[in-house]
Amino acid sequence: MVFSSLIFLFLFLPGTLLVYYASPRKLRNAVLFVASLIFYAWGEPVYILIMVFSTAFDYVNGLLIEKYRHRKGIARAVFIGSMTGSLGLLGFFKYAGFLADNINGLFHLHLQTADLPLPVGISFYTFQTMSYVVDVYLGKAPAQKNIVAFGTYVTMFPQLVAGPIVKYGDIAGQLASRSVSLARFGEGAELFMKGLAKKVLLANNIGLLWTSVKAEPFAELSVLSAWLGIIAFTLQIYFDFSGYSDMARGLGKMFGFDFMENFRYPYISKSVTEFWRRWHISLGAWFREYVYIPLGGNRQGMAKQLRNVLAVWFLTGLWHGASWNFIVWGLYFGFFVMIEKLFLLRWLSRCPAWFGRVYTLLIVIVGWVWFEMEHLAEAVQFIGVLFGFGGHGFADRQALYALSANAALFIVLAFCATPIPGKMLAFVKTKFQWAGAIAAPLLYFLFMALSTAYLVNETYNPFLYFRF
Repeated sequence: MVFSSLIFLFLFLPGTLLVYYASPRKLRNAVLFVASLIFYAWGEPVYILIMVFSTAFDYVNGLLIEKYRHRKGIARAVFIGSMTGSLGLLGFFKYAGFLADNINGLFHLHLQTADLPLPVGISFYTFQTMSYVVDVYLGKAPAQKNIVAFGTYVTMFPQLVAGPIVKYGDIAGQLASRSVSLARFGEGAELFMKGLAKKVLLANNIGLLWTSVKAEPFAELSVLSAWLGIIAFTLQIYFDFSGYSDMARGLGKMFGFDFMENFRYPYISKSVTEFWRRWHISLGAWFREYVYIPLGGNRQGMAKQLRNVLAVWFLTGLWHGASWNFIVWGLYFGFFVMIEKLFLLRWLSRCPAWFGRVYTLLIVIVGWVWFEMEHLAEAVQFIGVLFGFGGHGFADRQALYALSANAALFIVLAFCATPIPGKMLAFVKTKFQWAGAIAAPLLYFLFMALSTAYLVNETYNPFLYFRF
C-alpha cells in the first residue's frame, strides 16, 4: 500500500484515525502498531514475519544490554550479535544475489541464490533497530521495556516505507506521551496534502517524459532528448521522494509525532556538500552519527577524514541497492565531496552564487544517471549521449516536441523546487490574516481534490524509493 492510492486515502487512513482517536490514550500505541502491521501486510503478508522478528530480536537485545551493562563482555557480545543479525538479515535479502553474481563472475563458479523479492522498507526499519541498539549500548538511551511501544517505533506506517529514518532517542518521549490539538492535526493534514500534490500532480506527470525517453534506444537519442529526459528524472525523484516525506511527516503530526525534515530545497544548493545537507537529511544524519563519527570523523587529519568520507559514500551507495551502479553513484558523489573539502569549497565561496548552483546542478543531474540505470554500460552510454557522443545530433523533431509540450510543466516544477511558493503563502497568511487563514486550507483542499481526480483517471503512479 502506498500513500498515493485511493485505498489508503479513503479507506485505510480514515479508519485508522477513527479507531485511534476513539481509543483510550494508553491503547493508542497498540492501535498504531496493529494498523502498521496491516499496512505492511497489505502487499507482503509473508514478509511481515521478518519485520516482527527484527522487532522482537532487537527489543530483547536492548533489554539484555541494559541488564548486563556492568558486565561489559556480555553486553558487547549481545551488541555484536545484534549488529550481525540485523546486517545479516539485510544482507541476505538485499545483497546475497549481488554477491553471488560477482563471485561467479570472478571465479567462474555457479553459485545459486533464491530469487526473493526485497521486503519493502527493510533498509529503513533495519537502520532504525540498529540505531536503537547502538544508542542503548552507548548509554544514550534507556532500553524500552514496553514491547508494544518499541514495535510502534519500528513499524510505524507513516515513515515505514521511505523514512525519514527516525532515531529512537528523537521520539522516545513521544512514544510514552503525546497529544494532538486541532491546530496541530490541521498542520499535519496540510503537510500531507502538499506532499500528495507534489507526488501525484508534479512527480507523476514529469515522470512520464522520463519514461518515454528511457524507453528509446540510447543510440537514437539526440542530445536535447537525453537532457530533457534526465532533467525530468531529476525533478521526478525530488518531488516523488520529498512529497512522500512530507506525507510521512504530516501523518506523524496527525498521530502526535514530530519527524525530522528530510528535504530542504536541495536544488538551490551552491555545492555538492550543501546538496547532501539538504537531500535525504535523515539518511545523512544516520551515516554521520553511526559511521563517519565512529571512524574518527574529521578529528584525525585530512587523510583519514577523506578515508572516512569515502567509506560513508561507498556504504551510502550500497545502501540504496545491490548494484554496481549504486556503488559508482555513491563514490561519484564521495569524490566531489572530497575535492570540495580539499580546496573547491574555498574557491566556490569566492564565486557568484549562480555559478555554484549551476555547478552543483550539473554534477547532480549527471549523478542521477548512475542512480537510475540498471547497468554501468547503460549509464556510460547515456552520459555519452548527454555530451554529444551519441551520433544522433543535437536536437530532432521528437526532442523539440517534448520541449514545447512540457515547457510549462518544467517552469512550474523549477519554481516549486525553490522556497518561493512557501514564502509567498506565509506572506499571504501574515498580510491578510483572516483571508489568508481561509485561503490556505482551501488551496490544500484543492490540491487534494486534483490529486484524487488524477488518481481516479490515471494508472501511472510509481513510487521510486519503494525498491529500497
